[in-house]
Amino acid sequence: KKDREKKMGGKGVMMVAILCLWALSATSEAVTEAEPGLMMNFYKDTCPQAEDIVREQVKLLYKRHKNTAFSWLRNIFHDCAVESCDASLLLDSTRRELGEKEHDRSFGLRNFRYIEEIKEALERECPGVVSCSDILVLSAREGIEAVGGPYIPLKTGRRDGLKSRTDMLESYLPDHNESISVVLEKFKSIGIDTPGLVALLGSHSVGRTHCVKLVHRLYPEVDPSLNPDHVPHMLHKCPDSIPDPKAVQYVRNDRGTPMVLDNNYYRNILDNKGLLLVDHQLAHDKRTRPIVKKMAKDQAYFFKEFTRAIQILSENNPLTGSKGEIRKQCNLANKNH
Repeated sequence: KKDREKKMGGKGVMMVAILCLWALSATSEAVTEAEPGLMMNFYKDTCPQAEDIVREQVKLLYKRHKNTAFSWLRNIFHDCAVESCDASLLLDSTRRELGEKEHDRSFGLRNFRYIEEIKEALERECPGVVSCSDILVLSAREGIEAVGGPYIPLKTGRRDGLKSRTDMLESYLPDHNESISVVLEKFKSIGIDTPGLVALLGSHSVGRTHCVKLVHRLYPEVDPSLNPDHVPHMLHKCPDSIPDPKAVQYVRNDRGTPMVLDNNYYRNILDNKGLLLVDHQLAHDKRTRPIVKKMAKDQAYFFKEFTRAIQILSENNPLTGSKGEIRKQCNLANKNH
């Protein structure tokens, strides 16, 4: 009898354990069902044409305005590196709060109206379905490909933040004059390692640098670390020690292939032709120089690390499930409509 009770007791404990595991599994499945998170082709059922529409809009806009590609590429850095990839960058300033895009760290960012054009096209097809944060990320992907970069598979399913994060910009977003140690540490905090950071800075292969960000290397004296053959061009483009920001004076980041995302950037900075202080440090710091040299020789390696880093950046702390909202307009949180 005692043996039978012992066996029955053992079975009872086992049954309780099985029931507990089943309950945990059911709860986990319910949470997963309610909060799916990011996934590939998130809109396949709710808006099957979403990614095709973004791609088509980006192609049309790029055909009309080539510099939009650089804007889309910068958007993903300036939005996703600041705590969350939630399109907070796109929000207008309010009476109470300065928008991120108006902050000094965002100087030179523009073409936000084209994000709105993409949003309008998506709203015509699938009203209230596709988030501005997914548009921001997908348009960056298409922009990268438009200027010769790799095609990057990206997950979707982000939702939009409700407020700008201006107070966090300086904590998260590196400044061009900060040391390479600070830049490495800031990107490490969001999961991007040293090769990833070196690859991300390869985006300086395209676009331009505004004179206000580099005159300290030209005036009152020329930085001796600059390649002397490159200095006359920089002085010609930036003739004033205090340039007028409204005049938008600038120097092309790469005079050889200014409209192509390639590994020419790494050859330039090894030749001391990097415009920003961070470019120069990247080429000469012992932690990054070997990677710079490898990317200068091997574009496939650059693209591989660039792809990986963009994927990590795009998945930085997104709002998913019931968090955040789907904005009607990308520059306004719904509560402000």
